[in-house]
Amino acid sequence: MQTYTVHEPPGGPADRIERAEKLVFVKDGFSFAAMLLTPFWMLAHRLWLALLIYLVALGGFELATWAFGITQQSAGWIMLALNLLVGFEGDAIRRWSLRRRGYTMIGSVTGRSWDECERRFFEAWLADQPYVAPPRPSEGGWGSGTRGRLNPLALGPGR
Repeated sequence: MQTYTVHEPPGGPADRIERAEKLVFVKDGFSFAAMLLTPFWMLAHRLWLALLIYLVALGGFELATWAFGITQQSAGWIMLALNLLVGFEGDAIRRWSLRRRGYTMIGSVTGRSWDECERRFFEAWLADQPYVAPPRPSEGGWGSGTRGRLNPLALGPGR
């Protein structure tokens, strides 16, 4: 089973469909990409402050390795531990970054796959959201192409 938390940006649009498009789903659990490709994963998710902290930690660690004469093998194990920590806490780092940017967590959802989680969330969430945007006129219907005036050609049989 997979679990996702859902986050909404601040000051989103009033229309529920436009709001739905702006929601961010953050998967809960271990991330192999975050562990193996930490800096690139952080760049891909726009985690600028977390990347800066990670790079400063690496620089400090390299400085400590040089200053205290730590062996390369020990340094490798410590780097592996740091990357494992990022793999386990990658979702928490993303949520922290979203919260810093003003996002609010509006729910969580569990399912067998991403598609199922998304479907379950939107089935429950959309039902509670007011529909704000006025419906768009269908092509050839009332006022289409006539700047709000009645189009007599659009009043054919069956309409």
